[in-house]
Amino acid sequence: MTEQVMSPRTVRRDTTTGLDAPVTPEGRLLMERLAGHLPRMRSTAAENDRDGRFPTETFAALREDGLMGATVPAELGGLGVDRLYDVAVALLHVAHADASTGLALHMQLSRGLTLGYEWRHGDPHARALAERLMRMMVAGDAVVCSGIKDHHSAVTTLTPDGSGGWLLSGRKTLVTMAPIGTHFVINASTEGTGEPPRLVSPVVCRDTPGFTVLDNWDGLGMRASGTVDIVFDKCPIPAEDVLVRDLVGARNDAVLAGQTVSSVSMLGSYVGVAQAAYDLAVEALSRRSGAPQPAARTLVAELDARLYVLRATVGTALTVVDALNADLSGEPGERGRQMMRHFQRAKLTVNQLAPSIVNDCLTLLGGASFTGAHPLSRLYRDVRAGGFMQPYAYVDGVEFLSAQALGIERDNNYMSTWAARHKSGTNSADSSRSTPMSR
Repeated sequence: MTEQVMSPRTVRRDTTTGLDAPVTPEGRLLMERLAGHLPRMRSTAAENDRDGRFPTETFAALREDGLMGATVPAELGGLGVDRLYDVAVALLHVAHADASTGLALHMQLSRGLTLGYEWRHGDPHARALAERLMRMMVAGDAVVCSGIKDHHSAVTTLTPDGSGGWLLSGRKTLVTMAPIGTHFVINASTEGTGEPPRLVSPVVCRDTPGFTVLDNWDGLGMRASGTVDIVFDKCPIPAEDVLVRDLVGARNDAVLAGQTVSSVSMLGSYVGVAQAAYDLAVEALSRRSGAPQPAARTLVAELDARLYVLRATVGTALTVVDALNADLSGEPGERGRQMMRHFQRAKLTVNQLAPSIVNDCLTLLGGASFTGAHPLSRLYRDVRAGGFMQPYAYVDGVEFLSAQALGIERDNNYMSTWAARHKSGTNSADSSRSTPMSR
């Protein structure tokens, strides 16, 4: 049985809710260029999901069209898309066609946003590294992945090599887009420096000696996202390719701003999955002979209302975060907390509503949708990935929001707390803790 493919334009939709269109000329240009790639994404999604195959050809076409540098500042040759709202709108449309492609594209677009901030506001070392990477992104020479989550078998560390450089050892898991990645921004901590350990972000080139990209992804959902493990065996890293961050365990809520910018736009992908399920179910229902049963019509109305809440919530959060991101006048820690609060409220809403929408779409269509070949089967599996994404997965998100409401002091930097647990001998990959997709 071939998976049925439906166009999102066949369903009547209110175009006055959140995330309907980009808000800047740069965002509109991104959407115009993406539009020509959506049919390919949609037509190959089922086969790539079934085979667990990364859509290499799609990303080659995106690279050829200059879209892998869309969020690079225009001064460096990119499209200059810098509104998180616009990125989320783009990811919504991509994920509507194929969620795996949306997740992978998010990796590249978010790197342009965070590197753009380093280029504008970082120290000279950070600015130079960010500019070098972004110019390569624009030229199509850099596909930049992130490795955050340590594999349970290894702690990723950076140690001095004795001659001014570094050696990187460890293993990262759940690194999306790795099959085509050329550069990998890694979260690690220092060892052997004679000083307290620090968080660091080394950049690893794919051809670095000792670096291996595994082919081990067999996920429940997002099966075509290329989310695999990567391994470092004393990889030599030049000093100019390392960004030094805070001390491990330091409480610096200013970093929450960058973590929000890096990840908040991905909420658009899960809105896109929920919208795709709704569009598919409503169109299929409308094609059946006779009027739908009253219970089915009630469920359609409830789905319509939940989608409205979902889109409005995410759109509002992105609008507020964009405003906070542009205003550097306040106290950095409070700015970071405000940005993360809006992000986490919206994320918790998405993680509750989006899966419920997809689930009820299966209910609408009945047992026919409970087959591997039905498109709702893929959407049902893909939408569940949102709950595992950092920052934060459910447990940490609840701890953050409740602590903010109750005035409880805590270290809100999930990367710092993971590293601190490693240093204290606690396994941060314990199954009782949340595990993210890589950011």
